[in-house]
Amino acid sequence: MKLIPESYNMAEYLKELEVVNYSHSIIQNKKKDLFNEEQTEIEKVKTAFEFVRDEISHSWDIQGSIVTCQASDVLRVKEGICYAKANLLAAILRAEGIPTGFCYQKLMIFDTPEKGYSLHALNGVFLSSVNRWIRVDARGNKPGVQAEFSLKEEKLAFSVQEEFGEEDYPIIFTKPNHNTITTLQAYTNVIEMYKNHLPDTL
Repeated sequence: MKLIPESYNMAEYLKELEVVNYSHSIIQNKKKDLFNEEQTEIEKVKTAFEFVRDEISHSWDIQGSIVTCQASDVLRVKEGICYAKANLLAAILRAEGIPTGFCYQKLMIFDTPEKGYSLHALNGVFLSSVNRWIRVDARGNKPGVQAEFSLKEEKLAFSVQEEFGEEDYPIIFTKPNHNTITTLQAYTNVIEMYKNHLPDTL
């Protein structure tokens, strides 16, 4: 799929946002932990991606008890759903000057269309060294889900099944989708939110 940036102004993919609050000390300290001057741009993106994928738990997988949204809170609590984890990865990479946006898929929330759909968030990252965008999905791996960093072919958490009404959106947005953030900010019970209130449209 051809990826389409929402903006061709790279500065839009570096902006600090309320939920991508990369000037916070916890984000800055983690950036220093993850990166060093010897790393290439690609190594930095892979390192940050794998940290968020592996070290920040997906709230549904652990049946968590808290809803996180702002990048600093996601890092502090070490838990979040895909929307929150995408905020954190964007914050870490933007803090390092690497343009990072937000991408979405519409997926069945469980295993059949009858149980409904939800938006799934992942990140688009611009790699200047190869002059192109790639997508990475830091949702978190588990049996049946194996997302990896790859420059050759996408290895995302989920393959879209169009025959079941799922969709893969090609746009790399400069900001998180409003519906996803509003949802995170409206609920406190993460399991109830995940089962019944996730948005299904951009």
